[in-house]
Amino acid sequence: MSPKNISKAPIGIFDSGYGGLTILSEIRRALPQYDYIYLGDNARAPYGTRSFEIVYRFTLEAVQYLFDQGCQLVILACNTASAKALRTIQQKDLPHIDPNRRVLGVIRPTVEILENITHNGHIGLLGTPGTINSQSYTAEVAKLYPQYTVYGQACPLWVPLIENHEINSEGTNFFVKKYIDELLAQSNLIDTVILGCTHYPLLYPFIRKHLPEHINILSQGQLVANSLKDYLQRHPEIEQRCSLNGQCTFLTTESSQKFTETATFFLQDTITAQQIELG
Repeated sequence: MSPKNISKAPIGIFDSGYGGLTILSEIRRALPQYDYIYLGDNARAPYGTRSFEIVYRFTLEAVQYLFDQGCQLVILACNTASAKALRTIQQKDLPHIDPNRRVLGVIRPTVEILENITHNGHIGLLGTPGTINSQSYTAEVAKLYPQYTVYGQACPLWVPLIENHEINSEGTNFFVKKYIDELLAQSNLIDTVILGCTHYPLLYPFIRKHLPEHINILSQGQLVANSLKDYLQRHPEIEQRCSLNGQCTFLTTESSQKFTETATFFLQDTITAQQIELG
């Protein structure tokens, strides 16, 4: 089939909530020519404290919805979904749904860059309880860099503080310091810290303030954007199926008005969302 006969569609970007907007923003900055559909399952967020089975089921419903909109490629811009659902969807579901479509996550692109950043292989990981408990980062690091050590620290209050617009409160400063202190107490050798939740870039000034200056901070947006750019160059059979109008559609399972207000805050740009149902 020649490229002109291939049905073209937007790239799907999925997150359980709003954090994936930080990924979307960097992807659109790096690849503005493509069309995107952003889907936030805000009505059922957060995913971070949910079981593997629930996260898998919810994520699969979202992926299927984006496939139904024509998406040939879906990015799970959510660490919890990437940790708890990606592998099962890739191995078990895609062969039956459509083996020509692709679902990618945010963990591997983050881990791949580590060899260029760390000097001693001692890696700190800040994430939701779900991401930390899944051990997905530890497993991915072990596959690529078995000599590295990962120290995980769950930060259960960071996402609620962000989504309740409490970023600049004294409480946020307190809890950022608390979790960072708990991470650093695990090892004084940590020289690189991964922000293992797509919300966390919004806390960057506080995180930088409370981490020693010599510790590198890895934020995922640009890493995922660069990885996607590289992926599309290496996989023209997928790239040719992506539409090129520079447009972005926003979908949410929550109130569209609520999503629009919060997404505008995240993106520093006014957007309009449509409410949909999953499941």
